[in-house]
Amino acid sequence: MRFHFRSLESRIVTLFLLLIVAVQVAGLLLIQRGIDSNARASISVELGNGAKVFRRLLEQNAQSLRFGARLLARDTAFVAAIGNNDESDRATIESALANSGRRIKATASMLVSAERKITATTSESQSAGLEKLVMSMLDQAEASDGANGIAMVDRYPYQVVVMPVKAPIVIGYIVMTFPIDGQLAGEMQSVSGLHTSILTRDRQGGLLPVASTFPAPVIAALTHSIETMPARLDASFDVTVQDARYSVRQLLLGEDAGQAVSVLLVRSIDEAIAEYARLERWLLGLAVAGILISAAASVFTAKRIAQPLTLLADTAKRLERGDYKGQIEFKREDEIGALAQAFDSMRDGIAKREQEIRRLAYWDTLTGLPNRAQFVLHLNDSIAEARKRETPVFVLMMDLDRFKHVNDVMGHSFGDALLRQVAGRLQVQLANRRNTSAQVARLGGDEFVVLLPDTTLEQAQVIAREVLTALETPLSLDEQMVDIGAGLGIAGYPLHGDNAESLLSAAEVAMYTAKQRNDGAVVYDAAIDKSSEQSLSLLTELRNAVERNEFRLFVQPKIMLGSGKAVGAEALVRWVHPERGNVFPDQFIPFAEQTGFIRVLTRWVMEQSAVLCRQLAAQDIKLKISVNLSTRDLMDQDLPVKFAELLARHELEPSAFCLEITESAIMDDPVRAQNTLERLHGMGMELSIDDFGTGYSSLAYLKRLPVDELKIDKSFVLNMENDIGDSKIVRSTIDLGHNMGLRVVAEGIESEAVWRLLARMGCDQGQGYFMSRPMPAEQLAGWLEKWQPPGAPAVVAESTLAE
Repeated sequence: MRFHFRSLESRIVTLFLLLIVAVQVAGLLLIQRGIDSNARASISVELGNGAKVFRRLLEQNAQSLRFGARLLARDTAFVAAIGNNDESDRATIESALANSGRRIKATASMLVSAERKITATTSESQSAGLEKLVMSMLDQAEASDGANGIAMVDRYPYQVVVMPVKAPIVIGYIVMTFPIDGQLAGEMQSVSGLHTSILTRDRQGGLLPVASTFPAPVIAALTHSIETMPARLDASFDVTVQDARYSVRQLLLGEDAGQAVSVLLVRSIDEAIAEYARLERWLLGLAVAGILISAAASVFTAKRIAQPLTLLADTAKRLERGDYKGQIEFKREDEIGALAQAFDSMRDGIAKREQEIRRLAYWDTLTGLPNRAQFVLHLNDSIAEARKRETPVFVLMMDLDRFKHVNDVMGHSFGDALLRQVAGRLQVQLANRRNTSAQVARLGGDEFVVLLPDTTLEQAQVIAREVLTALETPLSLDEQMVDIGAGLGIAGYPLHGDNAESLLSAAEVAMYTAKQRNDGAVVYDAAIDKSSEQSLSLLTELRNAVERNEFRLFVQPKIMLGSGKAVGAEALVRWVHPERGNVFPDQFIPFAEQTGFIRVLTRWVMEQSAVLCRQLAAQDIKLKISVNLSTRDLMDQDLPVKFAELLARHELEPSAFCLEITESAIMDDPVRAQNTLERLHGMGMELSIDDFGTGYSSLAYLKRLPVDELKIDKSFVLNMENDIGDSKIVRSTIDLGHNMGLRVVAEGIESEAVWRLLARMGCDQGQGYFMSRPMPAEQLAGWLEKWQPPGAPAVVAESTLAE
């Protein structure tokens, strides 16, 4: 079995094994620690009990000696012999001492007189060595009816018993000694199971092993180890001798003239924990067996978990490659089985959704025709095939006429039904031509396209005429007849392009040309694209003009018609091209509005107008500057914020500006336009409807707009002196504006007669060539100094104007 280190299976096995090993090791450590602690506690108890047992043995020996001495001390003949104090009884005394000592296994017996002198002994050498200790014990023996102690003779320890002889007063003392030797050590080991060693320490601190249950090499090494350690009496400590560990307790038995005798009670640690060690080995074996069994179980469990997941991962990879046919073959009743079932359901769901997505991505849901993406694929395939076979491929692109009007009048549902009928008519028309493998697609909106593989230009033109003829036949829909035509463009490979995008682009250019010319089907010609190239060049030049400061601000004064006072000026933009010279606004303003560049121009005009306001204010000239806003400006919801920043930067009041908006700009999107205008008006800016009367605005809607001014379009003003119709329109507009509480401004005043006529009608302000043509902004201050209004026009009553 192979494991990948980063695989789920190996991680599960590793995790389980780590947990199991950690638990087993922790358990073993705890058990081992418990065993060691229990063994130490047991050894300590054994050594403590051993100390008690050894002291009990010594006490028993002392009692045995005292008993023997007491029997002799109460022997009548022995007491009489001592009492006679006759030299002839000395042999009797010594014989009694010897016999009594042999009975109790004493090594030496002696008699001390009442005068505290040794008068008889069975061992002169021991008597000499014991004399000092014995003499120190006589008082205690007399007081307590006997005394015992420990004595050292030639570095060997003895247990000494002193018993007074009374008749009835003390007439002497019997002294008996018992060796502390191997016999006592052996008895101790047989009773307690502890190794026992008897040691003596001389005045220099050297230790001498007197007797031991250990072999000589072991007791010698043990003695040496203890000599190098600080003295620890009546306390347990560990030593290691010849790779064996022992727990030792040293008992001080007694001291004599600077010498000491002690006993070592020793318990082998290895022997004490031998049973525990066997238990540990069993536990270790069980732990290893448990780990092996757990490892096998974890491997089995990991495979049970990981293998289905691996199968699911393989299924996911097949799904990623787009293969939705593979079935998940294993069945389980657990959570993984539920996951597999859910995964299988997901596979079916993804397959169905991808099929639907492909349908939506490549097919038009309304007509059932291929969409643009699918058509491009077909076109590229056809071009590739045509390249191999060196045959042409043509594309017919058509855009329906008057479809927007049908949508607006009849509604979108009617328009959708119309598109479906057009698609069906195109399919029927092309299906009737059995010698062509034409394909129809809907590009979007009311645009359709036809792919004509292996078709000549002449054949494509014939098919195009047939299609247009079929579309010109009125359509019957919801009991209504609808006349609809189309503009159709033709482009082909390799004549007009070598890929799908270039062919579609060429066909589109030809199609729009056909709609403009109203000329049926138009074959693409490179000359048609020149206007597009010029437009592109114009956009680039406009952008460069801003960077190169080629625009100039012009203004046209606005005059009060009643007093002749100049109260404002309309800001206009002029383009001084380095090669073309002066470019008139009609040549670039409409294009700027189409491309969205008008927003850049509006910001430029506002900036320059703000600078002009600051300059005029510095000369104590107060004029309201009017700036034109386009449709795209009104659609910019951030326009009020931009104006606020400009006013703050130039320290100007909003009342310094009047913003002019055309009716058509407002009506393109009335809701958004009204929202923008209300925010601008709320800032304090005045608003004016420019070119009033030329648009299609609703008066009911206009009355809700926050405007302050109406500007009558110059087309009504220029000829009003001679055209009674224009004059009536102007008068009605003035009355309408005043009734709505608005200021009325007339554009296009080119004569004093028109000035006076407008003044009689009550028009508030005017501008035109009669007062001044548009001039560079820097000349405005000079013009104001020289301006002389014409004679005051006659002002008649409202009743007269009504006539």
